[in-house]
Amino acid sequence: MKSPSHVIGRDAGILIALAVLFTSFAAAQTLTGTVKNSTTGKPAAGDEVVVFKLGQGMEEAGRTNTDAKGQFSFKLDDAHAPHLVRAIHQDVTYHRMAPPGTTSVEVEVYDVAKKVDGIEVVADIMRIQAAQGQIAITREFGVQNTSKPPRTQMNERNLEFYVPDGAHVIDESATATTENGNPLKSAPVPEGEKNRYSFIFPLRPGLTRFEVTYQLPYSGSANVDPKSIYPLEHFVVMTPKTMQFTAAASSTGFKLINYPNEPDAAVQVASNTTPGQNLAFKISGEGTLAGQEEPGAQGSSQGEQSSAPGPGASQSSNRPGGGLGPPIDAPDPLQKYRWWILGGFAAVLVIGGIYVASRQQAAARALKRQKSSLPVAMQEEDDYEPAEVVAPGASRAPARPTSMLMEGIKEELFQLEVERKQGQISPAEYEKARAALDQTLERALKREAQRA
Repeated sequence: MKSPSHVIGRDAGILIALAVLFTSFAAAQTLTGTVKNSTTGKPAAGDEVVVFKLGQGMEEAGRTNTDAKGQFSFKLDDAHAPHLVRAIHQDVTYHRMAPPGTTSVEVEVYDVAKKVDGIEVVADIMRIQAAQGQIAITREFGVQNTSKPPRTQMNERNLEFYVPDGAHVIDESATATTENGNPLKSAPVPEGEKNRYSFIFPLRPGLTRFEVTYQLPYSGSANVDPKSIYPLEHFVVMTPKTMQFTAAASSTGFKLINYPNEPDAAVQVASNTTPGQNLAFKISGEGTLAGQEEPGAQGSSQGEQSSAPGPGASQSSNRPGGGLGPPIDAPDPLQKYRWWILGGFAAVLVIGGIYVASRQQAAARALKRQKSSLPVAMQEEDDYEPAEVVAPGASRAPARPTSMLMEGIKEELFQLEVERKQGQISPAEYEKARAALDQTLERALKREAQRA
């Protein structure tokens, strides 16, 4: 008769073996999917598909081509890691995020053409601030693709714009953001004509937002001529209330509007403009917009992380020269763009947090790996969206504490920005809440680095 200790030891060994076997099965997983051509409504046969494992960077985990039914399959070595699925259709990339536990995804692609009907530049927004002998202009464009059937436009001049003489374009500030995507670095390219630039970025169906910042010397006043190339629903100029705005010609139709989300800014709007219409204006004085860095800082287009209001932001229009006058009581033409503007603020903050995380973890590994951060991976080539299709009955892996924390911080940062822009929170309260979130993030990242 075997001793109890022998039986217990044998049972423990079986349990350990089963645990190891279960862990090995859990670590490996098959990810299947389909690439659908939404232009034709048919499966996209023969498209190249690449899957990336997301960690400290983007690590290619597999590459294949879709079959006649548009289907593909990958064996994942680490099912607990998030993955990114990239489909390449007619030289344009489309992405779908595969969170841990996802077993099936569908990637939507579109046929590509150099010229597509149904593309319209709907908004051109200029954010202007001046200080320390420099003026910074952050330009935002909204481009809507409503092509039917839906198609992607790709050419060397998908969006063009002019800059003033002597302006310096900050390449690091330039981004492109597709609908439901993340900001991606996309530096504009100078054309043959002086001061004319273009974005070489595919215009997929939906709204694409472009942003770029340029700087130039400033002596206290400047004449600005946007030289608008497109018909626009709205052309918007946002300046601190400490600066003065004067339209060059009354025919431009600028109107001062009340924009609660920017209480420290004077917002001038010209609606339903035509190509070549005179939209020139003169600005004078100095000031910075709340949530923007001072001119002269690199990457000033992403300076909206700062919460310090510009000097004299609380001043009203009681300034020499009569000021701007009372705002008109009219419908807010920026209403439809409000959420993607605020979304841009939140995205910049979240990306900054992820950047700090990657730096902390890279230091913990004592430079054994390259210091490539997740934001660089996110901005490497294209945007991506969460996967929506999961096999029935599939169990998701428990979310990592740091991932849950990042999601929570993302939501809090977004809500904090919304409350600040709507005037629901004071600058002091905003700074206190922001500092608390930063401290919480730093402590969590240190713990994660120690575990790594």
